[in-house]
Amino acid sequence: MSGTHIPAIHWQRKSQLDSTTGCSLLISLMRGLAALQVAAAHLRAEMFPGLRDIASPSVYYQLLAFGTGFAHQAVVVFFLISGWLVGGSLLNKLERANTSTGAADGASPWRAYAIDRLTRLWTVLIPALCLMLLVGVMTDVVDPARADFSTANAYSAAAFAGNLVGLQTVDVDNFGGNYALWSLANETWYYIQFPLLLIMFTSRSRMRQGCAAAVLLVLGTSLPLSITLYFALWLLGAAFSRIRIDCGTGARAGLAAIVVASSIYFRLRGSNDDLNPESFLQDLVYSLPLLTFLSTLHAPFATTSSPMRAVARLAHTLSEFSFTLYVTHIPVIKLLRYAGQKTFGRDRLVPDAPLAYAVYAGMLLTLLATAWLSYRLFESHTFRVRRAVRNVLRPRPQRTSMASSSMK
Repeated sequence: MSGTHIPAIHWQRKSQLDSTTGCSLLISLMRGLAALQVAAAHLRAEMFPGLRDIASPSVYYQLLAFGTGFAHQAVVVFFLISGWLVGGSLLNKLERANTSTGAADGASPWRAYAIDRLTRLWTVLIPALCLMLLVGVMTDVVDPARADFSTANAYSAAAFAGNLVGLQTVDVDNFGGNYALWSLANETWYYIQFPLLLIMFTSRSRMRQGCAAAVLLVLGTSLPLSITLYFALWLLGAAFSRIRIDCGTGARAGLAAIVVASSIYFRLRGSNDDLNPESFLQDLVYSLPLLTFLSTLHAPFATTSSPMRAVARLAHTLSEFSFTLYVTHIPVIKLLRYAGQKTFGRDRLVPDAPLAYAVYAGMLLTLLATAWLSYRLFESHTFRVRRAVRNVLRPRPQRTSMASSSMK
C-alpha cells in the first residue's frame, strides 16, 4: 500500500481473532506489557517513596517514576482488549449458531460462553487468592486457627467468596488487601452485562428482551458509577473487533503517533489514579485512536525476519502469563517487604542509593518468575479444566424417547 492510500472502513460479520494478523500480535504484546507495567508500577510505589515526597529526586528515579507511571493506561488497555477478544468471541459464537441452526436464542453459545468465562477467571483467581491467604499467614497477618466470615475482614471467607464473583469494591474488600483485584470486579460484571445487552437487542422473545433490559437497569443503577461508565470502553473494544480499516502506511504511522503522544500527555497532565468519572473522557480520547490503529492491522503479519520472530515470541510469552502476573504480584511484593523487614530491618528502598535500583530489578524478576511458575501450575491448564467442565455439563440424551422408539 502507498502512504497516500485513502482509508476505507469495512464492517466484518466475523471478528478476526486468529494469531496470524498484525492486530493479534499487537494485542498479545500489549497484554503482556500492560501487566508488566502494572506490576512494575506497584512495586515502585511499594518500595520507593512517591516522587512528590522527594525534595530533589535523582535523574534515575525520575526516569523510573516516569517509566512505571502508565498503570492507569495499562488498565484501560486491559478493558479494551477484553472487549475485543471476549466480546468478539461471543459475537462469533452467536453468528455460527445462527448460521447453523437459524435460531438466535440457541442455548449452546450462551452455555459455552459462561463456562469459558468462569474457567478463565477461577483457574487463575482461586490459586491467587490462596496465595494471598498463605502470605497473610506467613507474615503473621492472619491467624489460621480463627475462622472469620465477616465482610469487614479482608481475609475472611466472605471476602474470598465475594472476590470470586466480582463483589470486591462493591460489597467486600479486595481479598487480603490485593488492591490489583479491583479491576476484576469490572471485568466480571462486563462479562454478565454484555450477553444481557445482546439478548435485549437480538432475542426473538419479548419476554427475554424485557427481562434482560430489567436486569441491565438494576445493575446499571446498583453498581458503582465507574464500573457502569467504563463498560462503554469495553463495548468499544467489542465493536472495533468487527471493524477493518484499509489504509496506507502514512495513516497508520499517524495513528500510532497519536496513541503514543496521547498516552504520554495524559501520563504527565491527566488523571493517573483510579478509573473514575473524572478520568473517563481522557481515557475515551486515548482509546479511540488505539482501537482505530488496531483495526488497520487485520492483514496477516509476516514474521520471517529474526527481529519479528523475536517480537512474536516475546509477545506470546508475556501474554501467556499476563493474567497470572496481574493477580499474583501484590502478595509477592508483600512477602518481599516482610522478608526485607525481618532480614535487614527495613522494608523500603532508598531512591538515592544506586544499589536500590539493582534490588528493585531483582524483585521485579522475582515477580515475573513467581507468576510464570504459578502460570505453569494453574493457568496453563485452563483448557483442560474447561473441557472437563463442559463434559460434566454436557446435556445427556433422553432415555425415554429412545426407549419409546424401541418399543414401537
